Amino acid sequence: MVYDLVVKDGTIVSSIGISRADIGIQDGKIAQIAPALNGREERSAEHMLVLPGGVDPHVHIQMPTAMMTTCDTWAGATRAAALGGTTTVVDFVEPNYPGQPLMQAFEERRALAQGQSAIDYAFHMTLCSSAPETLRQVPEVLEAGMPSFKVYTTYTGFHLADEELLAVLRCVAAAGGLTIVHAESDAIIQDAVARLLAEGQQSVADFPLSRPEIAEKEAIQRVLTLADYANAPVYIVHVSTRSGAEAITNARKKGQPAWGETCPQYLLLDESRIMTGQFEGAKFVCCPPLRTPDDQAALWSALQAGDLQTVGTDHCAFNFIGQKQLGKESFLNIPSGLPGIELRMTLLYTYGVKNGYLSLTDWINRCCTTPARLFGLYPHKGDIQPGFDADLVIFDPDWRGMATQSALHENVDYTPYEGFELSGRVKSTLLRGRFLVSDGEWTGAPPAGKFICGNP
Repeated sequence: MVYDLVVKDGTIVSSIGISRADIGIQDGKIAQIAPALNGREERSAEHMLVLPGGVDPHVHIQMPTAMMTTCDTWAGATRAAALGGTTTVVDFVEPNYPGQPLMQAFEERRALAQGQSAIDYAFHMTLCSSAPETLRQVPEVLEAGMPSFKVYTTYTGFHLADEELLAVLRCVAAAGGLTIVHAESDAIIQDAVARLLAEGQQSVADFPLSRPEIAEKEAIQRVLTLADYANAPVYIVHVSTRSGAEAITNARKKGQPAWGETCPQYLLLDESRIMTGQFEGAKFVCCPPLRTPDDQAALWSALQAGDLQTVGTDHCAFNFIGQKQLGKESFLNIPSGLPGIELRMTLLYTYGVKNGYLSLTDWINRCCTTPARLFGLYPHKGDIQPGFDADLVIFDPDWRGMATQSALHENVDYTPYEGFELSGRVKSTLLRGRFLVSDGEWTGAPPAGKFICGNP
């Protein structure tokens, strides 16, 4: 058979191993993996790694807050993602006002991405209430292709008390969904902030003290306990501490259905970036905060052992000039979040694979396959197998360079990884058999991303 496209002679890295073969693509799907295939178009991947397109399970694109909207757009952020080897993102639906019907909020959020996104996208549904009229809508959301529901243990307007969290955990589990949790203790944070303000400590360098390690430890332990009691599966986002990772590890050892995600910033950046005595530290303000080198080492070990299962970016881009700068008088006014959607795959290859923390298949499982499995996108996304979408990345493992804001495509005026040495880069990215990136350059393809339904 002559295929639409054949990617030839590459070293294929999938969730189960490494092989040398051609990939035949027909009608946007992977049709065959075998040597010596023929295609109407053929693209050599000799001396290259061929990867499944990355699945980033945690992004905030064009996200409105009470004060402002993040500085990227669906068009810009997803183009940057594709240039970095990510072909599917999972963003969030957040109701725009208390009591808004969940499906109405979904349609409004989806409308922002539709016709703008360069890559495919899915959504987590955010639950800010455990009211019966809200929970009655959970099955409809699942049927619409959103099997995961996010809750928070802090933040005004989002924070759920324990009894509310229990109700959500039970409801979502009964419907066949997965609850994902931003776990920081609101009581500890509120107390810490009050103490800092009373002492006049409002500088950027004081920010990490406002959300101490114990706030994450307490909340993760409590959430895991409540989920165990409710017989509900749970996924903890952006784990930043040794104690948080250990809590998830211990729960899993007991057979609890619990999963943990960390992010490149917690693996590669520490609190010294914030605590410089200069306002430039505002560039590194995110929640939870950057932690210590000891926490970094523990997170790498947990990722290596499979005790943390995914790496998402928590991409939430605010410009330093005009946005982060609003917090010059008080860290409370610094918008929280870091950009990172473009560098995830390369950073994990450089500092994970090359440093021996991750094998090539581990890398793919943490960044592609496991996120796709957990959020219902498998068996279409996240792996290289016949029948899957032909979302592929041709990756040059021999390239060497440096991360600089000027070389990236994220619509933000800095990168927290400025000056980081990089090994390997994305040479080409395909979405459903169509080249979005070729020889490291955007092809100019019009937005072709679509909403992908997740299955419970």
